[in-house]
Amino acid sequence: MTFPNGFLWGASTAAHQIEGGNVNSDWWQREHGHLAGPPVEAPSGDAADSYHRYREDMQLLADAGLTSYRFSIEWARIEPEEGFVSRAALDHYRRMVATAVELGLTPMVTLHHFTNPIWFARAGGWKDAGSVERFARYVEHALPVLDGVELVCTINEPNMVAVLADPDQGFPAVGLPAGDPLVTEHLIAAHRRAVTILQAAGKKAGWSVATQAYQAEPGAEEVTEEYGRSREHVFLETSINDDWVGIQAYTRTRVGADGPLPIDDDAERTLTGWEYYPSAIEDGIRNSWQRNGVPVYVTENGIATADDSRRIDYTRGALEAVSRTIDDGIDVRGYLHWSALDNYEWGSYRPTFGLIAWDAATFERHPKPSLGWLGSVAKANGLLEAAQASL
Repeated sequence: MTFPNGFLWGASTAAHQIEGGNVNSDWWQREHGHLAGPPVEAPSGDAADSYHRYREDMQLLADAGLTSYRFSIEWARIEPEEGFVSRAALDHYRRMVATAVELGLTPMVTLHHFTNPIWFARAGGWKDAGSVERFARYVEHALPVLDGVELVCTINEPNMVAVLADPDQGFPAVGLPAGDPLVTEHLIAAHRRAVTILQAAGKKAGWSVATQAYQAEPGAEEVTEEYGRSREHVFLETSINDDWVGIQAYTRTRVGADGPLPIDDDAERTLTGWEYYPSAIEDGIRNSWQRNGVPVYVTENGIATADDSRRIDYTRGALEAVSRTIDDGIDVRGYLHWSALDNYEWGSYRPTFGLIAWDAATFERHPKPSLGWLGSVAKANGLLEAAQASL
């Protein structure tokens, strides 16, 4: 089971979840009770201190045999106050890009991964009509960071931004609220503006959509299509003129005549409470290809578990599913695992998704067997050879 020549093998992270000290972001303010939102189990604090340890993290990925690293740059660091651009922050992220290139990792840079500057949130966030212009201005500011970067993701999981637009809304294991129509409108407009700016600068631009593998029970096909429209489909259809689209999947949602169905009592669940379902990525890729036909990167896929052998099992099942889509002629160009590091999962450190663990007191990194396994897959560019090599 081999993958196409030039297939990217990597891992993904997000700035707020691993950098630490992101004090000018709306999420930091939420964590400390200064902005609306439900109480968190723990604040992000120093996170994994990757703001200072990014070279070590990238080196571990490269040494394992991976060929790509997707990371986000933090708007709240680059523009901590509206109109003030931090040259030091831009230089920091330029150094990250240069380090990835030096180590042989193809950088994929995400411009927006859930967090916003405090001033943007206080101005109404994505509900405010000015959000589109503010984001376009930020993209222009960020262009110097992107020297040596070909693949740029404008907005991570815009569909989750839209469905979780109410700050008091958590992320349930099953069922999501409908996407906020005004937020959706502004996100789509901001993405299109950003793609125009990035393509003019010679970049290949897209965004990453969180697909939910909506599966209709017999007779519930129309209900399922309508349920998925504001939560997923409209964002995939927006990608039709992009250079690529990122697909991110973790679990499935079965839908009956009255909407989402509960997870079966005997189903295996992950640490996030989601159903263990490696084939979810296949559903997401196929739904995207049907709706836009643009090249696909799997920009996130993984499992929250304390049992690393189950992480390997899940990833093997997901890669088998990706391979099936390629065999059917879908243009899939890379697989980037979520996540490179155990990280801050939006209120808690308990759900561990990482290929690399770290000590909360010393920040010492501890690569897991799953990193070596995925690296062996990358070196072989296939599953059968990797399995044989590990015997």
